[in-house]
This record gives sequence, structure tokens and C-alpha cells, in this order.
Amino acid sequence: MRTLAAAALVLVAVPAFAAERPAIKVNRWQEDRPDTSLTLGLTLRERIETGDAASFGGEPSDTSLSQRFQVHADARKGGWQGFVQIEDVRAFGRRDIGPADQNRLDLRLAFVGYEAEVWGGKANVRVGRQDFPIDQQRFLSARDGPGVRQSFDAVWADWSRGPWKLAGFVSQPVQYHDDEAFDDTSSGNVRLDLIRVERKAPGGAVSAYAARFARSTARYVDAVGEEDRQAYDLRYLGGAGALDWDLEAMVQRGDVGTSDARAWAAGGRIGWTLKSLSWKPRLGFQVDTASGDARPGDGRVGTFDPLYPNAAYFTRAAYTGYANLVHVKPSVTVTPAKGLAVTAALAGQWRRETTDAIYAQPFVPLSGTAGRGGRWTGAYAHLRADYAFNPSLTGTIEAVHYEAGSALRASGRDDSDYLGVELKYGW
Repeated sequence: MRTLAAAALVLVAVPAFAAERPAIKVNRWQEDRPDTSLTLGLTLRERIETGDAASFGGEPSDTSLSQRFQVHADARKGGWQGFVQIEDVRAFGRRDIGPADQNRLDLRLAFVGYEAEVWGGKANVRVGRQDFPIDQQRFLSARDGPGVRQSFDAVWADWSRGPWKLAGFVSQPVQYHDDEAFDDTSSGNVRLDLIRVERKAPGGAVSAYAARFARSTARYVDAVGEEDRQAYDLRYLGGAGALDWDLEAMVQRGDVGTSDARAWAAGGRIGWTLKSLSWKPRLGFQVDTASGDARPGDGRVGTFDPLYPNAAYFTRAAYTGYANLVHVKPSVTVTPAKGLAVTAALAGQWRRETTDAIYAQPFVPLSGTAGRGGRWTGAYAHLRADYAFNPSLTGTIEAVHYEAGSALRASGRDDSDYLGVELKYGW
């Protein structure tokens, strides 16, 4: 595997290959290609991370190398598309390896799609193993932050005409295993189905979707059993002059075992870009909040389930998850050189309900936090720099210092630091 990684890095020195290709996208199957073509490609991501574990000092510090290597083939002809992607994800030196950290030699994507003109618009259908990040990816994402991205065995269909777009899918989320090669599976034990509508307008777009998430076994602080949860989401994305915004809210209804599920969440990002100034600073402000369980034993689960969140939505350190929280984060981003963006931010976090736990990514209650301590979770400083060396190679450096608040210290936890350095190459 290391030989393959070294060979891929050698390709960086041959820019002619990358120059002949369309723009490389995070989802390689979405890249613009000729109607009749056969394309081979690869993606390599190397990330070194060091710092305290996500449990805020509850585990020893460590340094690890996360390596994601993917190869794919994309065949297109007459509106048809066949796409296959194999991946190998390793976590060298990591003490606690979970399903999102390592997946050695497995099938990531394999689908057949067809595109055609229907009722005066464009229709797409895809069948097979695929991914479909939704909107800002607060609650449904391809999980690009950790080593192992999230895939779904699904049937997807969409239709667009003018400013309107309708989309929907039925799926079984892939469950990841690392015992042997090609052992990832999906089953009816976990289901996610969704239907979405979007209306574009000058300067923005409004979208809404309804989803159903079901799994045979779920475990919450206040309930255990079969889960069947419906989610209703509304998002408004737009910009006007120097101002940009991204606002989203979700409510959830359903059952967990014998308990009712009643939860909600909302998030917003607003920015003001001073285009007339050097480095074009963008002043940003982010607010996020999600419900927690207020009264244990009352037959109602109030904890918001972030479904399949983007683990890097707050920071790549992924300290806390999108459940039972209030998060406020002002920031400033500057572009001191072409291809370089630097962001600095300070953030504060509280939990909405002291009776509920503090949650780590993606949705893991930290032991000993439920019912102990106050609302104040803590504050963190965040510094990040992204640089595009060329269309094929990008780099990121990110540092986070988290100052633990009373709610964490009451459970014996402490401050935490994170440093990550990443290189990502696509061919």
C-alpha cells in the first residue's frame, strides 16, 4: 500500500496529465466528461494528526497518519454512466480505530446511471452503491472529514427544469467492517429514504426535504430499541452584494423503542466580504443549536439525531457532535495570495439540557457528562490555512485549542489541542 502511495505522489511531478483533464471534484463521478469516454483516475489523501483524543483528556495523546487511497473507472456513452471506485483507508499509529477511521481494500462506489430529457427537463436515475451529500452537509453528508467516507446502496432519481429540481432516493447505508477485504455490507436493519424539492431564484435558492431514518437497534441516554424517525428540513441559501448566508432548520418526529422522539436543530452561517480591501477579508458569524433530552424517564427522547453529519463541520478536530448544543462562532477569512485562504475563529459552546450528555462526533455521548456539571461546555480557538498548489494538489493546516468548561470538567475531562496537516492529490 505504501508503494502505491509513493507511486501516486510521483505523479504530482507530471502536471501534463492533470492539465488535460476536467476540474477535479470531491465526488469524482460528478466531473464533466465527454458523452462517450472511459476515464481512469485516483485520489490520495495523506493526513497527519496529533493531539488529545476527542474525549478531552480522557485518553492519552497520540499522533497518527490517516491515508485514503482511491482508484476509479468512469465509463459514459449515450446518456449512460457506469462508475466504480475502490478504496483503501489506513490509520497508522491510531490507538482507537473505529469504522470511520480504517477500511482496508473495499468497494466504495459502484453504480449505473442514465440521463435523458423527460417532460421538458433533465432526468437522472442511478442504481447501486453511491453517495449523495445534501446541502451544507450539517445532517446528511458524504463524511469527507474522517478517513472512510459514507456510501449508500440506493436507488436515486432526480428531475430538473428551469429553477425547479426534484430528487429522491431509497437506501440502505453501508455498514463498514475491517476484518477482511470487501466485507462492507448493507441491510434492511438500517434504512434512509428521502424526497427533496429545490427552487432557485436570483441570488439564492430555497430547498426542503422529508426523510425517514430507521434502524433495528438504537441506544440513547434515555431510550433503547428500534428507531423510526422522520425528519423535515428547510434551507435558504443566498447572497446579495457583499453579504452571503446559509440557513437551515430540521424537526424530527418518531419513536425509539417505547418512547416518542421529538427533536429539532437549526444552523446558520452569515458572511460579509470586504471586496475593496486587500486580502478581501470575509467576516463570518455562525450559530448552531440542537435539542437535548430535558426530562429522563418521561417516555420522550428529545435528543436530536444528526443522522450522517459532516464531522468537519465545526473543525476537523471533531470534538463535539451536532446534538444537545448551542454553538456560536465568529470568524475572519483572508486570501493573502492566489490559492491561499486563512481562517481564524473563536467559538463558545453550551449544552441545551444538563440532564443530557455532551456528544462527541459523530453521535457518541461522553460518559459521565449526563446530569453532571452546568451548561458551559467550553470555548475553542481555531486556525486553518488552505492552499491550492495546482488543480490536482491541495494542502491544509489546521490547529484547534479547546478550553474545557464546567460541564466537561465535572466529568474529569480537561483542555485539548489538535494539529492536522493534510495533502490531497487527484489525477
